[in-house]
Amino acid sequence: MAERIYKEHLIRDFGINRGILDYLDRMEEKLGDSFQEMDEICAINQLKVLKAFQDNNINDTHFGWNTGYGYDDVGREAVEKVYASIFHTEAALVRPNLVNGTHAIATTLFGILKPGEELLEVTGTPYDTLQTVIGKNDAPESDFTGTLMDYGIQYREVALGEDMDVDLDAIVNAIQPETKVVAMQRSTGYDWRPAIPLESLRIVTETVHRLRPDIIVMVDNCYGEFVDVQEPTDFGVDVMAGSLIKNPGGGLALSGGYIVGRSDLIERISYRLTCPGIGAECGLTFGQNRSVLQGMFLAPKVVNAAVKGAMLCGAAYDGLGFEVMPPAYSKRSDIVQAIQFKDPDKTIAFCQAIQSASPIDAYVTPIPWDMPGYEDQVIMAAGAFVQGSSIELSADAPLREPYIAYFQGGLTYEHARYGIIKSLDTMVKKGLIDVEEER
Repeated sequence: MAERIYKEHLIRDFGINRGILDYLDRMEEKLGDSFQEMDEICAINQLKVLKAFQDNNINDTHFGWNTGYGYDDVGREAVEKVYASIFHTEAALVRPNLVNGTHAIATTLFGILKPGEELLEVTGTPYDTLQTVIGKNDAPESDFTGTLMDYGIQYREVALGEDMDVDLDAIVNAIQPETKVVAMQRSTGYDWRPAIPLESLRIVTETVHRLRPDIIVMVDNCYGEFVDVQEPTDFGVDVMAGSLIKNPGGGLALSGGYIVGRSDLIERISYRLTCPGIGAECGLTFGQNRSVLQGMFLAPKVVNAAVKGAMLCGAAYDGLGFEVMPPAYSKRSDIVQAIQFKDPDKTIAFCQAIQSASPIDAYVTPIPWDMPGYEDQVIMAAGAFVQGSSIELSADAPLREPYIAYFQGGLTYEHARYGIIKSLDTMVKKGLIDVEEER
């Protein structure tokens, strides 16, 4: 009865084609075992988060507004203890003035690298905006000053292997005496590859530490939190960074980033966040402690919804003959689903349909634009309660061949599912796909 009423609502109130709904039902049925596994991961992560809250005696005094310079902010200290507990690290920085994930990663790198030392990126070319931070010659706006290379920090990268996973032999051979940081980007970025599996991150970490204990292993964990029962810091990663308006903020954090790791590294990084001598002692949290803590508490369930939405999206477009990454029905290491449309019109229509499924600005039609830090125009669907929050239902695509759209987020599975329904329905009505041609 409930399923019939649900479908009738979609057909009557949202104008959805019935064939789309029947098709998606078939795709969802194929994902039954994978969904059950994700629900079990969610339950384990919820217990882990709950234990961190209870072990650190969180109470309502931690929600207050601290003024002035932010000295003695017990709420900020509680937030950072919770993060350190969840990620099993010695220390954490969790701050609203880390403006995004790239800023958290850049602050980390500037804090732990000195002139003459080398950053070795071992998961291929990093995300577009981090290329600018590094100062790669072929990066967009590479004439910016103040980049890592501008400060005399050396940079090299190791390509992924033919299997689109880490190439351990090439990594070992690439390590030089000046290598100080081995960095890994867990998530896809704008590449055509799956997220790096936890097991691969573990093998690289253990191998590097065995060969050179002095090397710092750093992981960009954006989009990866709570997708599995372990995090990279559980098996020895020295420092890790991410964004609060992705997975760990649970859709409630308004801004910010986190950095977790060894206490000596976090102290050095804090001197880049503020300045030497001040470090982590100052920093107003602008009354966000409640939202950050509540968002973290909800994060395992929100990430569960996003991962299942990504799985359904992958299965739906795979079933229509599109190439998808990661492959449909494969194990996940982040919340991102990439679809290769090989056509700009299909790519734009997909992103516009996701925008039309949003609770905020659904009436707005996104178009490709020149986005800071990116070489190509980018179209972004982001009808989110928090601007830029990619744990909320969103999609984006750089307008370059082979025209890949990246789908992620959904605070609830039901909303992510509706976004997929809307994308299929829109593209059917535009004559761009035909669900009757299901493989």
